[in-house]
Amino acid sequence: MTTALSRFEARKLALQGQGLHRKDEFGRGLGAAHRAVQRLGYVQIDTISVVARAHLHTLWNRVSNFSDTTLNKLLDRREVFEYWSHAAAYLPMSDYRFSLPRKHQIASGQRHWHAKNAKLTAEVKRRIQAEGPLKSSDLATKAMPKGTGWWDWKPSKVALEQLFMEGELMVSQRQGFQKVYDLTERVLPSDVITQMPTQTEYAEYLVNRFLVTNGLGTASEIAYLRKGMRTSVQAVCRDLCEAGELVELSVPQLNTKESIYALPASLSQLSKPLSRRVVRILSPFDNCVIQRNRLNYLFDFDYQIECYVPAAKRQYGYFVLPILHGHQFAGRVDCKVDRQSARFFVLSLFLDSAQSDDFVTALGAELQRFTEFNGAQTIHFGMISVAGEVLASSAQKQLIQRLIPK
Repeated sequence: MTTALSRFEARKLALQGQGLHRKDEFGRGLGAAHRAVQRLGYVQIDTISVVARAHLHTLWNRVSNFSDTTLNKLLDRREVFEYWSHAAAYLPMSDYRFSLPRKHQIASGQRHWHAKNAKLTAEVKRRIQAEGPLKSSDLATKAMPKGTGWWDWKPSKVALEQLFMEGELMVSQRQGFQKVYDLTERVLPSDVITQMPTQTEYAEYLVNRFLVTNGLGTASEIAYLRKGMRTSVQAVCRDLCEAGELVELSVPQLNTKESIYALPASLSQLSKPLSRRVVRILSPFDNCVIQRNRLNYLFDFDYQIECYVPAAKRQYGYFVLPILHGHQFAGRVDCKVDRQSARFFVLSLFLDSAQSDDFVTALGAELQRFTEFNGAQTIHFGMISVAGEVLASSAQKQLIQRLIPK
């Protein structure tokens, strides 16, 4: 038996766990950031810094007094740890044991990015055992020739990451954006559970983690980029449905061939209102938008980040950001911050349709808030397009005046 939902209800369910619609849903301060990471299950780390990096941007959108030192403090307090989710991420320390399956796979010979150099990894580990925590820059080996490997890392960096992926090392802190590595036994709190989960336990964890944050999902979405887990996730979903711990949904308006599932507790929240006025400029790696196919069929929003697309083929811009408006996505904006001059550039703004005064006012406030978060003082606009048409100079000036009143 299935529970029928409208597309609107499905969208609402998908957004309710994200913590984007209510101010201070997680509280304030360091504890709020910790609770946000626990709710989200992970916060993706990314190196691109044309605006604030993804992990900072994602938490700033959910914790009103978040600062760029907050995650380092959580790392120092051992409330989060760094490892691989579907990508490099900060994860709740309480979830540590569920990082063990991947660590075991890597330690057993599965390749991550580079082939393992057993002699060098053993030497790097011996140095850390003897000298204490080290950064890649502390290990004196030359960089690889360009084009020989991912990011052309130094062999010592490759060895550090191999040991990190195997679980022999953990990131004990960050200095700037540099990782400081130490032996796992010297970083991991003594009360953390380190028992390897069974395949079923791991699948159950993935199901519950995903659905708490994302409201509803298919087995493919739940097992996203987790090699070999889709079949186990499907089996667990069927078993949990039979036990009444999971609900299968029917959403006729959604074009998906897979079964869609939700937790009963999430469905009980559908009666609660979700603000339709909220406007958020999201990171391309935000948990809410990271699965592009899901974003398309749920919200009819065809989105990709274009920094990996050749410049001549880009449609919207190098680092275009989605704009969430209430229950839907209203457009995208390509931004860049010049930190030296404290100027924030809206290189291109694309709105999907003509918008109400309320939306324009809210978007303007969000742009100003985002500008301040990026350490800038003034906003400078480039091209603006509405409903697929680039605005003429006079119309653009009028819209900018509505966005940022003098």
